[in-house]
Amino acid sequence: MSGVMKRMGMIFRAKANKALDRAEDPRETLDYSYQKQLELLQKVRRGVADVATSRKRLELQLNQLQGQSAKLEDQGRKALALGREDLAREALSRRASLQQQVSDLEVQHQTLQGEEEKLTLAAQRLQAKVDAFRTKKETIKATYTAAQAQTRIAESFSGISEEMSDVGLAIQRAEDKTAQLQARAGAIDELLASGALDDRSGLGSKDDIQAELDRLSGGSDVELELQRMKAELAGGPSAQQQAIEGGAPGEGRSSQTKHRFDKQ
Repeated sequence: MSGVMKRMGMIFRAKANKALDRAEDPRETLDYSYQKQLELLQKVRRGVADVATSRKRLELQLNQLQGQSAKLEDQGRKALALGREDLAREALSRRASLQQQVSDLEVQHQTLQGEEEKLTLAAQRLQAKVDAFRTKKETIKATYTAAQAQTRIAESFSGISEEMSDVGLAIQRAEDKTAQLQARAGAIDELLASGALDDRSGLGSKDDIQAELDRLSGGSDVELELQRMKAELAGGPSAQQQAIEGGAPGEGRSSQTKHRFDKQ
């Protein structure tokens, strides 16, 4: 049972693969791949923008902290000048805490800046690949379209295309049906002429007497022609001339009398 199922699965996959291969258009596949690459490039660019935004936000925070640090340092100098060492110590203590935050933000800023540079370089490389793929895609599509048109023209001339095959089959069916109708009409004419079928329309019909007279007349014509040919081969007068002379005896005697008169 497992062997049968495996075989059925293989047959199904083979047929599905053949159907997909027939339905697949390389131009559509190339356009789809190009669209996916553009989406990936868009994601990389969005990532670069996000990193750049984060870097810019850190820079603003650093500027604020550095401004506060400079302000506390100035306050400490003023307090120390006024003899308020306690205030100067507090200001310097706060400044030291801000400096630690500035140091941490500077490390993060450098990290983000490095990530931004990497993503920018990756986006540039991906952009170059996408541009190259687009050029190659258009070249392949143009070549495929030209080859497809050339194949269709060749198939049309050779008559092996599906459209031309359908036209050829239609012509063949029409010719076969015409020949069949012609044969049927000829057979009916022969049957009507032989009397096997009755012509109920009354057009061109012959009764049995007329048919027999036509047959005898045709036979006598053949016999006369046969006698004429025999006479020509024997060198004598033709049967037709003999029939004419025999059919007009008065005229024959007048000719003989004239012949004797001329001889005397």
